[in-house]
Amino acid sequence: MDARTSTRGEDDVSVKLLSTLLATSFGLPEQASTVAPSVDRVYLIILGLSTFFFVAIIATLIYFLIKYRRKDPNQRTSPIHENLVLEITWIIIPSVLLVWIFLEGFWAWVPMNYAPADAIEVRVTAQQWKWLFDYPKANVKNAPELVVPVGKPVKLIMSSVDVIHSFFVPAFRLKRDVLPNRYTTLWFQATKKGVYNMLCTEYCGKDHSTMVTRVRVVDQADFDKWVKKKQDEGANGKLLYANLGCNTCHSIDGSKKAGGGPSFKNLFGKMEKVKEGGVVKTIKVDENYIRTSIVNPNQHIVVGYPPLMPTFKGRITTSEINALTDYIKELSGAKKKKK
Repeated sequence: MDARTSTRGEDDVSVKLLSTLLATSFGLPEQASTVAPSVDRVYLIILGLSTFFFVAIIATLIYFLIKYRRKDPNQRTSPIHENLVLEITWIIIPSVLLVWIFLEGFWAWVPMNYAPADAIEVRVTAQQWKWLFDYPKANVKNAPELVVPVGKPVKLIMSSVDVIHSFFVPAFRLKRDVLPNRYTTLWFQATKKGVYNMLCTEYCGKDHSTMVTRVRVVDQADFDKWVKKKQDEGANGKLLYANLGCNTCHSIDGSKKAGGGPSFKNLFGKMEKVKEGGVVKTIKVDENYIRTSIVNPNQHIVVGYPPLMPTFKGRITTSEINALTDYIKELSGAKKKKK
């Protein structure tokens, strides 16, 4: 990791004092990652320069308004000639300041885009209106929140299954778009244990404002316990219903959610009218229907509902599909088959 990332802001006492002032007076989130000081440094430099020149220009304007105001109806302005020194000055000074701002931003931006080789890899999936996290090496899938160990680099490989989303953790000073049909990457190293908000900052539909989850930063021992717990949970239909975001569009009490899909209540065994290839037909909701609806949701579009469900093909295992099917059966009054 570039040493400037972790020490640049900390070594500058004035920047630390200004950061504290901003955090207490202007609501700037706390710094909880190694890149946060560098990002805040750039922000404070731009804020400081903008404030200085705003005050200086307004003060000069007021001074000139008073000093050179018209004092007599017959007064005429004196001839104005070019001033080469002044013109060169107001070209050189802004140019130097712009180069300075660019270099500060460049030094902060570059380290954010090159993850260390030993970073923990997490695959992030965004969908309306849910975040899911997979830890390939730990064999943890579809976690509803991001859990990471403090002081360890974490690399995020992100993609969307529907529309454009945007990953944002204010305390980490991290933000990056998450796009369908391609991967975007980002990495960070948390410096403080705690729970931090993570949200979508790209409007993605009617429930965009609810697309919020948490980043939990814990010590290594607690992280290992969490991984073990997730591995031991196995496939649980009720948990999957919440973790996969099924609850966003499908109720379990028989009610119809606006813009969503059919309720899971009493769904299994029901004769459902669907459109298949533009033709309306009636199909019984059984194990095959549920599996098809999960992996290829656009094959059978239930009449009266929009085709908004994303595919989960390749994202959940057969055992997880079975667990969801069993959960829908339970909600329909059917008992699980004995094994």
